[in-house]
Amino acid sequence: MKILIAPDKFKGSLTAREVCTAIEKGLLKIDPTLSIKSIPLADGGEGTCEILTENSGGSIISVEVSDPLFRKTIASYGISGDGATAFIEMARASGLQLLSKEEQNPLKTSTYGTGELIKDAINRGVKKIILAIGGSATNDAGMGMAAALGINFTNKNGETLEPIGRNLTHIHAIDFKESMPLKHNIQVIVLCDVTNELYGVNGAAFVYAPQKGATEKDVQFLDDGLRNFASVVQQEIKEQINFPGAGAAGGLGAGARAFLNASFSSGVDYLLKTLSLQEEIKQADLIITGEGKMDQQTLSGKVVMGVTKLAASYKKPVIALVGKNELSHKKITSIGLKQVITLVDKNTLVAEAINNAASLISKRISEQIIL
Repeated sequence: MKILIAPDKFKGSLTAREVCTAIEKGLLKIDPTLSIKSIPLADGGEGTCEILTENSGGSIISVEVSDPLFRKTIASYGISGDGATAFIEMARASGLQLLSKEEQNPLKTSTYGTGELIKDAINRGVKKIILAIGGSATNDAGMGMAAALGINFTNKNGETLEPIGRNLTHIHAIDFKESMPLKHNIQVIVLCDVTNELYGVNGAAFVYAPQKGATEKDVQFLDDGLRNFASVVQQEIKEQINFPGAGAAGGLGAGARAFLNASFSSGVDYLLKTLSLQEEIKQADLIITGEGKMDQQTLSGKVVMGVTKLAASYKKPVIALVGKNELSHKKITSIGLKQVITLVDKNTLVAEAINNAASLISKRISEQIIL
């Protein structure tokens, strides 16, 4: 029997590779003769950089960059084995996890560090950048990223603006003359599963800024700034940037389109295609996927759903191993899962599942899986 293991990470517990190892250990307890293939996955969020780098035979680069408040920090990204492609997660330099609760304030934060990662990659000769956006501490529409790449923002007096969320409303002109990505003709693909537009009630400020420390008053101010930003960009490059996905990562989606001429892809779809999961699924008798928590978000752009949909097209059974499940039996059946195995149950609390994830995964697989 050929089994394909293709899970996401269990956030806060295990990397996707560690989840694969734990599942495999449990399977081999049942039958040491099983033919097992493991492919760690990600959905465009945390872990994406490492998986794509490893798949390309590449290496991880560490660089000193600015964190969301312009303090120096070390962030990493990947470069493919042939040196042509960089894999960058914006959260490594501009993520909310880099700030304490008290420091979170999207009026003051910037994506400047993300731009520094891109700049470093361009200086190393890459021609293509895969930019995973999400988990940001920012609401600057990519103004900081652009500033790090040589793009200058000025107010009505011609003065250069600090590239932070507070200054979106003061942008009067944008100078693209020194833009590194445009000078080097870099291809950029943004991995994004958010469909929010740049501004308005479903935009970056109203939907996400409160999670990043914004008050109700701040949200309206930031939304006004995003509207001004879009207006100035349209004047400068004749491009309308209030599209679905523009509001991702505090408007970085819009900035990536405006300043990097980026195209967009679903994170999980890009990973599945790049890792040739379709071919592996064709050859498997059973697929085991998984993620830390299965809930409504799973149904839109997460690993379990992506793997299950792909497997369904070849009529291959899929089992999901998850830390915790919040979907109903009806919903589980409707998306085509054969079985769901959870770490959290009536005898296992969340804290225990997080702390002992590896051993619990092996135990659950060996005791509960239906082959």
